[in-house]
Amino acid sequence: MKKLLIPWLFFGLLMCFSACTNNIYRQPNIIFIMADDLGWQDVGFMGSSWFETPNLDDLAKQSLVFNQAYMYPTCSPSRAALLTGRQSFRTGIYNVPVLDRGNKENSIFSRWTLERKHPTYAEPLRATGYKLIHIGKWHVVGPDPESEQFYPFDQKLSQPRNGDLAWLSKHQETEIAQYYPKGRGFHENVGGTWWGDPARGYALGYKSESGGYKAPFKNPFIIEKAGDEWLTDRLTDEAIHFIEENKEGPFFVNLHYYAPHRPIVPRTQEGLEKYMAKLPDILTGQGQRKLKEISGYATMVESIDENVHRIVEYLHQEGLSENTIIIFTSDNGFNSLQSTNNRLRGTKGTIYEGGLRVPALVYWPGTIQPGIIDTPISGLDYFPTFLELAGIKNYTETLDGNSLLPLLKGQVMQDRTLFWHLAGQYKNLPCSIIRKGDWKLIQFLLDSDVELYDLKNDLKESKNLVYEKPEIAEKLLDELALWRKKHQVPLPSSSVLAY
Repeated sequence: MKKLLIPWLFFGLLMCFSACTNNIYRQPNIIFIMADDLGWQDVGFMGSSWFETPNLDDLAKQSLVFNQAYMYPTCSPSRAALLTGRQSFRTGIYNVPVLDRGNKENSIFSRWTLERKHPTYAEPLRATGYKLIHIGKWHVVGPDPESEQFYPFDQKLSQPRNGDLAWLSKHQETEIAQYYPKGRGFHENVGGTWWGDPARGYALGYKSESGGYKAPFKNPFIIEKAGDEWLTDRLTDEAIHFIEENKEGPFFVNLHYYAPHRPIVPRTQEGLEKYMAKLPDILTGQGQRKLKEISGYATMVESIDENVHRIVEYLHQEGLSENTIIIFTSDNGFNSLQSTNNRLRGTKGTIYEGGLRVPALVYWPGTIQPGIIDTPISGLDYFPTFLELAGIKNYTETLDGNSLLPLLKGQVMQDRTLFWHLAGQYKNLPCSIIRKGDWKLIQFLLDSDVELYDLKNDLKESKNLVYEKPEIAEKLLDELALWRKKHQVPLPSSSVLAY
């Protein structure tokens, strides 16, 4: 009897080991693609009939598309919030610093450099085994971090002239390099530096023929190669190469295209002529005015579309698709000098939907049920989503967003309130914003003026309902004031508001 028991005991242990091994969580690869200044409806899958994005449109049919995805109105606070999962009042990054307006009494001038006390999502992901690369725009380190030591500032921060690389040697030393991607958890950095547009390497800036999009790129963090032609192509090459080198996984690709940010550099003359000959989109107004500008911009958007397709095709070829999640979005709304949208009020830099609402999709074949969802989401939600995807359950740092994984699994997310706080001036005066249900309320910090909009019935925010719906306005104001008090949100010194 004992002789029979031993083999069966061994077999049972073997089966238990096998079952346990099969239940080990396999961390998915993550590719986070963010365009720069790409508007909510500057792609076909969000409703444009003028822009041509056939590959993204096809990808959207296989993805979960978020119809109400939000960021901050400019790139610096969006990128800081994305990387840290923290609201702008925590990081002090409210705007692109050189765009700040006003004075130290009626504005809190924005930081440029993301302080080390705010961890990025790369750090916990790296600790759990991910290989990570940042490619493209970084823009959360200033050209002179030493000047940011004494905060708040008496005046807005400045930047070097176009083509001036005198700052470079200091940025390659440890003291400042710690604020770069490789100092913030990423294993590699290609193209990430302090500047927000690729033309800054050229003395003529936007007036240069290249604009930084045509080789040579003149970005000191991109090693020039003989075959270089177009920046978006080169950044995609780097993404595919990194995946090839790390396809055993798990890997994280932080692909932040510079495109289609200004300057407008048409990808090809043929593409430019194609768009200039197109009939306009009557609903959005795209193609009706500023035809040369929006046509050149459209060729840059089309280039992003083609390059995202290259990545998707590579994943299919290598059998990596089912264990790789792709997120595609933008950092803020469209620039009014490039695009247009008659359906929305405001543009990049404003506190209205045209500045805040962005395209967004999540693609994960075999895991996500494709569809379109109206649940509002925020750029703050991506950090906690990455943690849950990676199986990280012991992260204790402050996060202001929620994981989107329940929505990706087809579950209903509990209703929640979204907040923004912009303590500096740019295209609007300093304000706080609350979005709850279909209602959006804006309270200006200097004089306490209030605007209330019903986004379900008035997406264009054309009618301020604060006097018609006083009970709703009062409830939202109370909740907004409580949020500011709870978090001790900073206010400009001349603000009439008090905790």
